[in-house]
Amino acid sequence: MSVNFKIFDAIATDYDNWFEQNDNIFRSEIRALKLSISPHKKGIEIGTGTGRFAKALKIPVGVEPSENMASIAMSRGINVVNACAENLPFHNNSFDFVLFVTTVCFLNGIEKAFSETNRILNTNGAVVIGFIDKNSPLAKVYKNSKNKIYQKSHFYSAEELTGILSKSGFNNFTFLNTLNDTYKNEEIATPMVGQGCGKGNFIVLKAIKK
Repeated sequence: MSVNFKIFDAIATDYDNWFEQNDNIFRSEIRALKLSISPHKKGIEIGTGTGRFAKALKIPVGVEPSENMASIAMSRGINVVNACAENLPFHNNSFDFVLFVTTVCFLNGIEKAFSETNRILNTNGAVVIGFIDKNSPLAKVYKNSKNKIYQKSHFYSAEELTGILSKSGFNNFTFLNTLNDTYKNEEIATPMVGQGCGKGNFIVLKAIKK
């Protein structure tokens, strides 16, 4: 099932406002992601959306196919390239790390996207993926919702992603879980180390280019 990224143009403002209304959830995810990212390294976010994560994590460059999402990201100072993850317009060995946040479930060709990610990374570069595990309570809620975007999504388990990444030239996998058991905006959650497939509503997977 393919995703037409024009659908994100219609919800760009509502998507961005959600983070204003759920600031502690956002901060919980940022807290987990920061533990997997070296701030002094050269990075890029694929599927940067409205640029909230890139700005918070001080990532200057993003890739985003939705024009309306990209426009908001650019207003936050992110240098946005209009492209898709499956065909990245960058030279080989251009970055030290690549970030995906709640993006992999919308990829039309995940194997091609991870192959491209590997190509643009330096040797020993890292891919960091923040995602909703398909076995988590939140993924089940989204898949059963009437939200047209999530009806077209494809959630992955941690095991599935590590398998695809392995075939794409990555190893040395590490995991952090956050927002375990709940997805409420009550407090900033503390990340937990370990695979914990399905236990955390938001998982950060980090892998290194072979």
